[in-house]
Amino acid sequence: MNKREQKPLIFVGSSRKDLREFPEDVQHVVGFALLAAQRGGKHPDAKPLKGTGDFSGADILEVVEDWRGNTYRAVYTVRYRGAVYVLHAFQKKSKQGVKTPQADIKLIKQRLRDAKAIHEQLFGKEDKP
Repeated sequence: MNKREQKPLIFVGSSRKDLREFPEDVQHVVGFALLAAQRGGKHPDAKPLKGTGDFSGADILEVVEDWRGNTYRAVYTVRYRGAVYVLHAFQKKSKQGVKTPQADIKLIKQRLRDAKAIHEQLFGKEDKP
């Protein structure tokens, strides 16, 4: 897929603003992962989001980047044909291991519903790829 054929990148909620608050090095890693998704590929650092079982399959992905003792995460979906939706970007502050905090899982679920509505508004109703 060439540059003219890359899918648009659509930020849901405050995800663009939140991503811009990441350290520059982390923004670059996430940016490359999102570009790969826009071009129909998958960055090596992008992994399927594990959650409460609501995130089955490989259409909701997260990029986790550690930087100076902090962990940053960006979650996006390729679920809907024709666009990549960035659902959430956050610094993980929980001390509960690698598990994504429940408040963030809840926000991701809401933004996934929002992405579906945005997608239907922009592209009409269509099946998942």
